[in-house]
Amino acid sequence: MTGWQREYQRAEDELDNPRSLALPDWDTLTRLAAALVERSADKYVGWGEVIIFAACTAARIGEVSGVRAGDIDRDAWTWTVRRQTTPGPGGVVDKGTKGKRARTVPLIAEVRELVARRLDAVRSNPGARLFTGPRGGRITTAVLRDATHWDEVVTSLGYEHLRRHDLRHTGLTWMADAGVPVHVLRKIAGHGSLTTTQRYLHPDARSIADAGEALSAHLAARRSPDGPRLRVV
Repeated sequence: MTGWQREYQRAEDELDNPRSLALPDWDTLTRLAAALVERSADKYVGWGEVIIFAACTAARIGEVSGVRAGDIDRDAWTWTVRRQTTPGPGGVVDKGTKGKRARTVPLIAEVRELVARRLDAVRSNPGARLFTGPRGGRITTAVLRDATHWDEVVTSLGYEHLRRHDLRHTGLTWMADAGVPVHVLRKIAGHGSLTTTQRYLHPDARSIADAGEALSAHLAARRSPDGPRLRVV
């Protein structure tokens, strides 16, 4: 029992294989979003948009809830994840990054339309939250779980172990598979250690073979025809 608990804790802390916690593809993510909206009592589309945004930016639900209009650069299509240190509307200080590192993340084409729509709705108010509940309140992971009957929905879709935080694992896994360099991925994730980021990489047999071929091509290009040659003695 002790050994099992230790292994479970390691998985919870992202120490083993966070890739195994990621959703497989875009269709699965959008199907999950639609199912959560449909299961909610108010059919609020914002529930689905929150999880799509979280997955595509590799962010935590708490961070998504803290997004304000002024954090979005609509020209570069980036989001600056920051920790708020001064009170916002109502005198509330957001938890923001929950003590994690502030960072800038890209907003991919798949989420730009929904972000633009929300920016247009708040117009020139840079302090306005972009993602709120149907009554304008802050969305926490517990609120999202209860409002959408999360556990029931993910079980029905065959992902009974999926947690809200796993949306972050999904985004980082997809970025790694898309070829985002590990040092860039580390900045997007806000990881303190490169070792943590490397766990999202997937060095399969093909990529290892490609690495060998790339090295051979590099050496061949730099080798002078009249230069020294190694010979077997």
